[in-house]
Amino acid sequence: MTVFSPHLRLGDLLPTALAPMIWGSTYLVSTEWLAGFPPLLVALLRALPAGLLLLLIVRRLPSGPWLGRVLILGALNFSIFWTLLFVAAYRLPGGVAATLGALQPLLVILLASVWLGQRIRAQAVVAALIGLGGVALLVLTPEAALDPLGLAAALGGAVSMACGTVLTRRWQPPVSLLTLTAWQLTAGGLLLIPPALLFAPLPPTLTPTNLIGLGWLGLVGGALTYWLWFRGIARLEAAVVSSLGFLSPVTAVLLGWIGLGQSLTPFQLAGVVLVIGGIWLGQRPPARPSSDRAA
Repeated sequence: MTVFSPHLRLGDLLPTALAPMIWGSTYLVSTEWLAGFPPLLVALLRALPAGLLLLLIVRRLPSGPWLGRVLILGALNFSIFWTLLFVAAYRLPGGVAATLGALQPLLVILLASVWLGQRIRAQAVVAALIGLGGVALLVLTPEAALDPLGLAAALGGAVSMACGTVLTRRWQPPVSLLTLTAWQLTAGGLLLIPPALLFAPLPPTLTPTNLIGLGWLGLVGGALTYWLWFRGIARLEAAVVSSLGFLSPVTAVLLGWIGLGQSLTPFQLAGVVLVIGGIWLGQRPPARPSSDRAA
């Protein structure tokens, strides 16, 4: 029976939680520092330069079966996920897209049981449902309109990220996590080049503010956060890691309140409480049978 040290677990949870918290700044950075940039171009510039920079550091390329696996992971975690995310963002109100994206922890629980043989715990399912309800209260509005293509894209994005999370846990190459991050970011960026060239015209000029925004999204929101995220996937259960993703919409709302002067309604405050409660429940270890405790 595996015994997890509380200190080691906290040392894994906190760095992993930092990743979705930083991702929550994406909306603020994109709207304030990259206004008018095509989303696909932002996705490409976020992934590829950071991946190439990390490749220069690690100086190692995938080979053999890992070449195909890295392409699959890069597509699921970056190319497909980000493309569908932007389609959903264009065709749906942000609240609807975020709520559908919050289905990811439930999908991870199901996929982990199939691909990793992990038992589906009722506690993890309840925690994911609580977090999903919190996100709905946080970002969903009664005026939200529903678009079929947007709904399909949002659900597809959640499925893509869930598959990428579980497969990243299943496929652990004999290299450092920094190398794995470099491989995935580069693969995802290369796969984004064709759609970006077709649908994302280049902006006429790049201002210093634009460069700061791209640097933040690429180096901090890309290279650093995904290294932390993959580190967490390697050390924690997939369901535990995915539940931390609820911190992203919470951070986005709080940054909008602090940085943009947006108001917080009582329903949104209740959503924050529910999200935190769902994350707390999702991190609690399952209760051991009485016979184990007696032993």
